[in-house]
Amino acid sequence: MRLDKLLAFTQVGSRSEVKRYIRQGCVTVDGSTEVKPERQVDPAAQRICCFGKPIQYQALVYYMFYKPKDCVTAHRDNLYKTVMDYIDVGCRGLSPVGRLDLDVEGLLLLTNDGELTHALLSPKRHIPKVYEAKINGRVEEDDIKAFQDGLDIGDQTPARPAELVILQAGEISDIRVTVTEGRYHQVKRMFDAVGKPVVYLKRIAMGSLTLDPSLMPGEYRALTVQEEAELKRTGGGLCFDR
Repeated sequence: MRLDKLLAFTQVGSRSEVKRYIRQGCVTVDGSTEVKPERQVDPAAQRICCFGKPIQYQALVYYMFYKPKDCVTAHRDNLYKTVMDYIDVGCRGLSPVGRLDLDVEGLLLLTNDGELTHALLSPKRHIPKVYEAKINGRVEEDDIKAFQDGLDIGDQTPARPAELVILQAGEISDIRVTVTEGRYHQVKRMFDAVGKPVVYLKRIAMGSLTLDPSLMPGEYRALTVQEEAELKRTGGGLCFDR
């Protein structure tokens, strides 16, 4: 890989900026100053530093992020803090897989693996997504059946069957719901359809990936080797067809 391409990929700077850094003698390869941007390097075998800081390179990366509320699933926003504002990782192309609403918290996968992102978001794959929620109203057995049958949420076609589990029923009910689509505001619209609006929503799983309980809102970590392998092997999880 060209030295300037490596530095740009790891977000040391833009392509023009890193060329300037190299020519100014700010970059070393195995301890020797390198001034040629076109120098071919092997980041797996050579120690490359810029301004004395080692460059960490990994072609494809995968991170589990606990998205907090009041955070936009975007790269930049003029009003709110974004998901990417929390991430201090030098990797070009790193993006969230899908999105969570501003007031929704929970699991987001961040990666630069476009093929996996496509597989996870493909409407043909029906990747299960699991949410925990607090619902304004008593959720009952009739609601479980309505979710199983597929609710009319105002689209041309009803929502696919969803699995609703009542954790605690009351004036404010605690539930867990598994959906296999990614329609706009889907979980909120499903509960609106049965007259019981969502007051709190958290995603706890997506496909084979489950939110690490040790993570706090705004924190993230790299996937384990096993998590990464399972995610790739299943294309994000099993189908939830009925």
